[in-house]
Parts: sequence; C-alpha cells; structure tokens
Amino acid sequence: MNYRTLGKTGFNVSEISLGTWQVGGRWGEPFHEQTAETIINSAIDAGVNFIDTADVYSDGLSEAAVAKVVKSRSEEVFVATKCGRQIQPHVPQGYSPEKLTGYVEQSLRNMKLETIDLIQLHCPPTEVYTRPEIFGVFDRLKEQGKIRNLGVSVELVDEALMAMRYPNVTTVQVIFNMFRLKPSEQLFSTAKENNVGLIVRVPLASGLLTGKMSHQTTFNPEDHRAFNRNGEAFDKGETFSGVDFDLGLEAVEELKRLFPGQEPLAPWALRWVLMFPEVSTVIPGASRPEQVSANLAAAALPTLSPAQMEGVRRIYDQYIRPTVHQQW
Repeated sequence: MNYRTLGKTGFNVSEISLGTWQVGGRWGEPFHEQTAETIINSAIDAGVNFIDTADVYSDGLSEAAVAKVVKSRSEEVFVATKCGRQIQPHVPQGYSPEKLTGYVEQSLRNMKLETIDLIQLHCPPTEVYTRPEIFGVFDRLKEQGKIRNLGVSVELVDEALMAMRYPNVTTVQVIFNMFRLKPSEQLFSTAKENNVGLIVRVPLASGLLTGKMSHQTTFNPEDHRAFNRNGEAFDKGETFSGVDFDLGLEAVEELKRLFPGQEPLAPWALRWVLMFPEVSTVIPGASRPEQVSANLAAAALPTLSPAQMEGVRRIYDQYIRPTVHQQW
C-alpha cells in the first residue's frame, strides 16, 4: 500500500481506502454487522488506514461497525464521517449550528468515540457554503475536542471552490472518475494551492466502470441505480455519475479497448484516478470482502501510458462530456 498526505490534516492515508455506503449490505438489502466487520477488517489487514462513513448510512449502523473494528485494532486508522443529510426537507433553511452540533454529538455516541478525526458536511445545498456561521460551529467543536478536522463532501466543483475559502476546511470529497473529469481542471490546482486534501468518491461510477454490467443487468428496486437515475431521491450525479446507463455501457466498451486482456476494468479505473497526484485517497465501496481485495489490487498496477490517458479523455469527450461536464 502507498500512502499520501491528506492536506492540512497532516494524516498519512492509504491512497486506496474504504467507503462504507453499502458496507454490510448492498443497496436495498439489510445491513449485516458481521459482514461489515469482515469487510473493514480485510481492508485494514491490507494496509487501509482511512475509512469513510456517514450518519445516514444504515441509520448509524455503519458508523458503529466502523468504530467497533477500528477500536479493536492496534493500527492507527483514521475515521471520517459526515453530517447534514438527516435534515429533511434537505434545504438551506434546515441548516443551523445547533442541528449540526447535535448530529456530531450523535455520531460520537454511535461510534462510542470522544473525538472524530474528520467530520464532513454531507453535500449541503449550495447556499449553505455562503453562511460563515455554519463553518464557524466546527471551530467550536474542535476547541471542545469533539472533532479534529472539518471537510466537505460536494456535488459541484463550484461548491468545493466556495468551501475552500474557509480556512478550517481541510478536505474536499468529490466525485471523480473516467466519466467525471471536470474536477481535474480548476479544482485540483486550487486544492493543491490551499493544501486541501482531496478524497475521491464514486470512482467506479456506481459500478459502470467495473466493465461487468450489460443491458441485461437488473437492480434491486431499492437500489439507487434503479430509482435515482433522474435524481428522484438525491442528486442525479451520485448515480452512474449522472451518465445515461446505455450510453455509459457504450463508452465502457471503448475503454476496454484501451486495456486489452485486462478485465475487469475496475482496477484500471482506480489506477487512473491515482495518476493524479493531487488526489489524496480514493474510497471505493465494498459489499463483500473479495471486492476489497479487487479494489486494492489497483495500487500494484503499472502507471497508465500517455496513450491510455489520452484515450480516456478522448472517450470522455466523445461520449460523456456533452451531457455531463457542465452539470457538476
């Protein structure tokens, strides 16, 4: 495992880490604590020392499972969680220092921790980034010893740029993959200038970039890939990175030609993300222990050639850019 510095946090984190949106149960399926613990232990066994969760993942059960395993281990493992998505309806007016303080304290109870290594605002509405009092509450929480660092998880590049104006923002979590190239433009350079760590989520475009899906692939009705393709429940960009499923399948077939005989595509899609030095860590999810191993295999792959890097961009420009690029 290779490690990179996570911006102003100073944490030295595994370049491939673990996201826990679906840990312990695939989307639409019940949470299984033992499965979650097995997955998390497998990741730590392989050198992962950064785990990302959220209070809304399985209603706090994901947080509890992550913390239980981390506390049982001798290794130093950094725990990041998120707050804010409990606000319903999810509108700017719902955000207040009092509510956010309460969510942080509930996460501490869920995890039976005294301090959270990294708390992140969980994709708040754009207007929230214009409210200094929202960001100021985390300074007070840090003074109280309840958090060590503040980060933001964003939908839009513009939101990330707004967030980085606040000096206490140490990390930005953003969707970045072969089907979402926009962050590599202004965002990456600005994050580097401000020493803000970049956490990449949805690196496989909700599974599209595994190369294993087809037109015959079906999804559980409670899986967001079945019900959120047009943003019915939350931001459309969280599902297949906002890419039309059938169009995405066409683009994946083109990508496979850049890596002949190298299936599945997933490790190469992750290795592509790591080609960008501004990225601190990428957090693919896993619903089975073997998926952890498959994801981590990307760290051992050779660097992509200039022709492969250019090929990815060419395919993006041809298939994806017209409908996706300016939306996020």
